[in-house]
Amino acid sequence: MSISKFSSTYARLAAASAALLAPIAAFAQDAATTAAPAAAAAAAAPAMTVDKGDNTWMLISTVLVLLMTIPGLALFYGGLVRAKNMLSVLMQVFMITAVVMIIWVTYGYSLAFTDGGSLNSFVGGFSKAFLAGVDTTTVSETFTKGVAIPELTFVCFQMTFACITPALIVGAFAERIKFSAVMLFVILWVTFVYFPMAHMVWFWGGPSSYTSPSGLIFSYGALDFAGGTVVHINAGMAGLIGAIMLGKRTGYKKEIMAPHSMTLTMVGASLLWVGWFGFNAGSNLEANAYASLAMINTFVATAAAAVSWCLVENFARGKASMLGAASGAVAGLVAVTPACGFAGPMGSIVLGLIVSPVCYFFVDVVKNKFNYDDSLDVFGVHCIGGILGAIGTGILVNPALGGAGIVDYSTADFAAGYPGTATQVLAQLKGVLTTIVWSGVGSAILYKIVDVVIGLRVSVEAEREGLDLATHGEAAYHS
Repeated sequence: MSISKFSSTYARLAAASAALLAPIAAFAQDAATTAAPAAAAAAAAPAMTVDKGDNTWMLISTVLVLLMTIPGLALFYGGLVRAKNMLSVLMQVFMITAVVMIIWVTYGYSLAFTDGGSLNSFVGGFSKAFLAGVDTTTVSETFTKGVAIPELTFVCFQMTFACITPALIVGAFAERIKFSAVMLFVILWVTFVYFPMAHMVWFWGGPSSYTSPSGLIFSYGALDFAGGTVVHINAGMAGLIGAIMLGKRTGYKKEIMAPHSMTLTMVGASLLWVGWFGFNAGSNLEANAYASLAMINTFVATAAAAVSWCLVENFARGKASMLGAASGAVAGLVAVTPACGFAGPMGSIVLGLIVSPVCYFFVDVVKNKFNYDDSLDVFGVHCIGGILGAIGTGILVNPALGGAGIVDYSTADFAAGYPGTATQVLAQLKGVLTTIVWSGVGSAILYKIVDVVIGLRVSVEAEREGLDLATHGEAAYHS
């Protein structure tokens, strides 16, 4: 590349970055104006108790979620692409994980889990940028009044969620995107889509300050125990937009694009299932009966969905496949994610049995009908499964159906109740629609910016050669 061309590209990158970061400067001012009230509230908060057992469980859960991403998701996706693109997928997932970790501790945690002042419905502020004020003495309250875990543990746990979510997206446009485009898009996407979404769904004052301002979707009364909206619908929508904007793979529907290693895909899916216990049961933040509920639901919903997918496949095609079993398991994991701490085990089995036929329909029928190339079915499994799980949560949380009910923090004993199916399902629908719009519109804008700045797609020649050699100069396999 010539110096003049490099300078021009750099200038466009700098200009785009400046425009995008302008709103962040405004956030900082809002955060500063709320610092004093926040300090006063902290001073008035009750003393917190930290249990070593809770902290141990959360440390283990954090490592389990990392296991989901690398190597779990990387191997699952890697096995599904052609051999010439295996290493490129591993590299994308691995480096997304590394880059997002740095962004998270720099400003991501602060944007997701602090008070954003006048913008608090949508995003936090910068009061904890660079982990300011976070040390071995600070704590984060759990879902039990006065019970906490070290804040550094909470930072690490939520960091793994921030890593896996953008990594999920790469499956939608695998085998045709520039590595540089993936990395720039992810940096922008976590900043302007994921962090605000995490704030909208999960930010609140905690049991001791439950009346404090919360994020927009939390204020709806929408339930999302472990990330049906934040992670799966969010990533699934971004994947669909990316698949459409990048266009189809060269040779799509004309050449064989079968998975090159179902063995590795099975290993990856199994690691996802194991790691998902940290994802779901860890989201309880305590090692108590609700963590056990999330755990058993993660077992049975996944098993039911794997069986269901294979049954549908057998009826539709005459044979059950390993790909179908793995896809069904992931669909079940996705669907039970928002419901795992609210539904009962029998309700979770029903959810697993239902989600696979629905996802199968979108993967096998809808994708072909609309002719978009979602390479590894991120939209069909994660977005659709997440939507069904989010809406199903509003039904299955009902104690009459074996659900755990919704804790009322205004009562002295934190009694669990249920506002009624219509009320709760409406709240869930509002959360789902907000997520679809936020992720869909935000992702489309960011893809366009990346395309203008550095371009999204590799050349046809590079695509035919394979991204392993064309982009990284090495191969996953040597014969």
